[in-house]
Amino acid sequence: MSDNEYYEEIREDLENLKALNIQIDSVTCDGHRAILKAVKKAFRGQVKVQRCLVHIQRMSRIWLTLEPKSPAGRDLLSITQRIHKINTEEQKQYWIRSLYDWDVKYCEFNKELSVSPETGKTWYKHKMIRRVRRLLINALPDMFHYLEDCKIPKSTNALESFFGHLKDNLSIHRGLTKRNRKNFIKWYLHLRNKSI
Repeated sequence: MSDNEYYEEIREDLENLKALNIQIDSVTCDGHRAILKAVKKAFRGQVKVQRCLVHIQRMSRIWLTLEPKSPAGRDLLSITQRIHKINTEEQKQYWIRSLYDWDVKYCEFNKELSVSPETGKTWYKHKMIRRVRRLLINALPDMFHYLEDCKIPKSTNALESFFGHLKDNLSIHRGLTKRNRKNFIKWYLHLRNKSI
């Protein structure tokens, strides 16, 4: 059990699941590099990775803000906020086309530079818009596996809710020893699986 997302721990956990003959067909995650690397190493490309659409939208909203100042930012925010509504291949293609059209329309805008008068150093003016663009482009190959397989969740919300409930139950029993905490978690998971 870890408080952070460390590659070695995640890979070890995945290897342990494989050793228990638990078949994993897909992994839905937020796109954290450690998770992606661990899944790739443990399953050698045999498992689909579905990027959590809610995380993509949330990060886009944080980086662009709710009221972007530029038309490019407003248009990109609008595109990102439609991701969760995609339920068909046709909708997916329209969404990808809108992202492509946005990229063409604002290509020069995204290349604009600022120059320091003192040092002459340059940097991109629209850093956050560029960051969201890069997020979408990098995530795109793994954003829509849920359309091909209805068993693949498009977000981690259900899982986060499950673990939130587990944490709430654990906090009620916060005096447990480490060994008893492990046993509590094992029994919790066992009983929850039986009820499904």
